[in-house]
Amino acid sequence: MPIYFEDLSVGDTETFGTYTVTREEIVEFARQYDPQPFHVDPEAAAQSPFGGLVASGWHTTAMTMRVLVDGFLARAATRGALGVDELRWYDPVRPGDTLSARSEVLATESWSDDYGKADVRVETRVEDDVVCSMIGLILFAKRES
Repeated sequence: MPIYFEDLSVGDTETFGTYTVTREEIVEFARQYDPQPFHVDPEAAAQSPFGGLVASGWHTTAMTMRVLVDGFLARAATRGALGVDELRWYDPVRPGDTLSARSEVLATESWSDDYGKADVRVETRVEDDVVCSMIGLILFAKRES
């Protein structure tokens, strides 16, 4: 059964997914979208403030989306999003890190006769450490639409 707007309540939380990051994908993503030395060159990265190769924050956000789709959105009656608020990258993601996500419904409101909007905080974690967070402004179909 899909998750519809009416199924959401403020305060609902869920933890889901795992995604293990590889050195190769960090470099591949960065070469195409964020070719800074600490994302693409292990030697230069070793001399950076990070002390080694790290994923681009944009890559971290993209991997978060993968975990979010696999663990939550694929079984929800979502109809897209209006954007994200408060995107933050707290700690770098490194090769070998395994990401998971935690969602929390912060607010819900009727958007139209057919859709409702939920503000959902998503925290990306490596073990117990939050490495990224954002608030997705997600549209969900209403059950009766």
